Amino acid sequence: MADIQLGAHTVQSHGVKVARFHMHDWIILLLLVVIEVILNVIEPFHRFVGRDMMTDLKYPLKSNTVPFWAVPVIGIILPFVIFLAIYFRRRDVYDLHHAILGLLYSVLITGVITDAIKDAVGRPRPDFFWRCFPDGKEVYDNVTTNVICNGENNVIKEGHKSFPSGHSSWSFAGLGFLSWYLAGKIQAFDRRGHIAKLCIVLFPLLCASLVAISRVDDYWHHWQDVFAGGSLGLIVASFCYLQFFPPPHDTNGWGPHAYFQTLADTQSNTRMTHAANPLSIRSLEAEAGYIYTRQQV
Repeated sequence: MADIQLGAHTVQSHGVKVARFHMHDWIILLLLVVIEVILNVIEPFHRFVGRDMMTDLKYPLKSNTVPFWAVPVIGIILPFVIFLAIYFRRRDVYDLHHAILGLLYSVLITGVITDAIKDAVGRPRPDFFWRCFPDGKEVYDNVTTNVICNGENNVIKEGHKSFPSGHSSWSFAGLGFLSWYLAGKIQAFDRRGHIAKLCIVLFPLLCASLVAISRVDDYWHHWQDVFAGGSLGLIVASFCYLQFFPPPHDTNGWGPHAYFQTLADTQSNTRMTHAANPLSIRSLEAEAGYIYTRQQV
């Protein structure tokens, strides 16, 4: 184990180096942002909605219990604040950078997949009737019996984006990633039987679930939309987290892969530098072992 202490790799000392190493990742991230904007601008597929189908689409048109602007706050800014708090305690730029990059990828990959499916499927929302006929007067094509809407274009457009739920997918992508992250940091699965740690791990998932449930309560989504969106977000969050961090049950689950790779590289360099002095190597290993043990406490 190399002689590397927490605080040796800060934003000031290694931040630019780490960001440059992941430059292509950040460029692709910006591309995902552009794709997400485009998917929200284009017109979704207008699925056929006949007279008989309207029976299940006449739920009241309500406002959002969880506003659109609150989703990024819950799924991105809140985890970001927690990442910063842990950074100021441990001073590990690798952990901070990979947590932020992993979180943003989790949310944006989920967002792109969600909105791509929304536009392709075009499933009407449970309140589609009142979006299509705000005055309550139904108009249908005499031949196809398809709806002839007279509502506002933006409201109707949004009415064809039911599947899957964006609130659910974004919430589970962000808070699901946070749940993985906290599980690793507090070593929730260290086999010591501290089951209270699970309360911390599960709390973000509970918050995401409440956001998802609100979408059904507001009649903006069918339950299938919420289930699919939540599952999608959690799956993507899991892949993104494990790309940067070991599983929480791993011995090294408290830190990112890059941190331990740096330990290994430094150990190799130290051995080469002190090859002529075995006593120096044993001293360094003993000190590093003490530092590593302190991390596990």
